[in-house]
Amino acid sequence: MTGTGFEIARAGAADLERMRDWAEEEGWNPGDSDRFAFAAADPEGFLIGRLDGEPVACISAVRYGTGFGFIGFYIARPAVRGQGYGIRLWRAGMERLSGRLVGLDGVVAQQDNYRRSGFRSAWNNVRLEGVPEGAGAPDGVELVDAATLPLARLAAYDRRFFPEPRDAFLAAWTGLPGRTALAAVRDGRIEGLGVVRPSAGPSRVGPLYAAGPQVAAALLGALARHAPGGRIAVDVPDANPAATALLTGLGLAPTFEAARMYTGPAPALDLAGIYGVTSLELG
Repeated sequence: MTGTGFEIARAGAADLERMRDWAEEEGWNPGDSDRFAFAAADPEGFLIGRLDGEPVACISAVRYGTGFGFIGFYIARPAVRGQGYGIRLWRAGMERLSGRLVGLDGVVAQQDNYRRSGFRSAWNNVRLEGVPEGAGAPDGVELVDAATLPLARLAAYDRRFFPEPRDAFLAAWTGLPGRTALAAVRDGRIEGLGVVRPSAGPSRVGPLYAAGPQVAAALLGALARHAPGGRIAVDVPDANPAATALLTGLGLAPTFEAARMYTGPAPALDLAGIYGVTSLELG
């Protein structure tokens, strides 16, 4: 797709790294190695816009299964904003997801624009940051390295909280070097899952799934021990008031907010079990 020196193409490995850097400059604090798991989710799902050969804008439009898609990484560089390049990239991304229910996490400044494009708010994801107070696992619950469990079991558990299967993404997301992924297990059943990953700022935790606040607190405390200084950041859905109450009670404070928005009815998810979403870029 070309015109007046502007071209939209699939993002390569160097572009994905550039997109991470741009997201960092926007203050989004992406995980250091997120791009490797993102590529596993949908290798064709990341687009870069170049003006006379120079990268100036990006977007992700990732397909999941047959009926769901997620928009993220929607960034136009400050020097080209207001010139129409961002909206052309947006249209290319949405065209790629045509016929699907589409979700995104919209920053406050863009939410009205997304509404004009047919998105409606479902809940807010509020980033809570800090050093959580320690909490032990409840009786009968063991925290284990998620890698010791079959991927099929982890993927089946993840399906309670996400609209479509995402096995390849989940394998990379939980297994990349430098990350810690823990599962909470009771009598052979998975009752929680959490991943902590390094970033330029506080280490990011997501997903954080749990059968209840005690399990979530135990996972969060254990994950924080793998973060420099114990400082972590979690994107908490306000649709789960128990999650907000738990994390603020553990000493975390809000720093950022984005609205989870969909083009149609919100998918049926176990929101009561989501204490932290996986990623604002890919859902």
